[in-house]
Amino acid sequence: MSFDFDVGARLKEVRSKRGLSQRELAKRASVTNSTISLIEQNRVSPSVSSLKKVLDGLPMSMEAFFASDEPQQQQVFYRAAELPDLGQGCVVKRLVGYNHEQRAISLLHETYPSACDTGPEMMVAEGDHAGILITGELEVTVDGQVRTLTEGDAYYICALQPYRIRNISTRPCIVVTGTSGLKF
Repeated sequence: MSFDFDVGARLKEVRSKRGLSQRELAKRASVTNSTISLIEQNRVSPSVSSLKKVLDGLPMSMEAFFASDEPQQQQVFYRAAELPDLGQGCVVKRLVGYNHEQRAISLLHETYPSACDTGPEMMVAEGDHAGILITGELEVTVDGQVRTLTEGDAYYICALQPYRIRNISTRPCIVVTGTSGLKF
């Protein structure tokens, strides 16, 4: 890597290609809006760990970020270790196809450890959100309706419906989910 690599311009290019605002990237990376702005303006030089945190919000590897151009052929197969974790708190959300620029769906493998939940506040998704429970037992609240789901049960939450998901079992819950209209 040469010393004249423009980190700010590259971050802005990658963020723009993925259709993300500075605010959205900051939210995904759990940093402030001003952090993204300052990096893009080259007013701060991020540490390796800070840059990695920002790139995890895209998600993008450091190698891809510093490559002169992105690969032409899209990846088809993914090993579990290659799926970036987009979860927050105790929830692990691993995204399939993260590096497809034209990705039309978001497919996630979610893990909720015992007693883990999406938080005390109801969440609202911008797109429709559906999931099928693979293992465990989840309590799902949608618009005031509460249901306990077990293995094989599923849910479908329309855009803008408030919801909360909570693991009420003693073992981890695994859910495969899909969302429309969202790009993680």
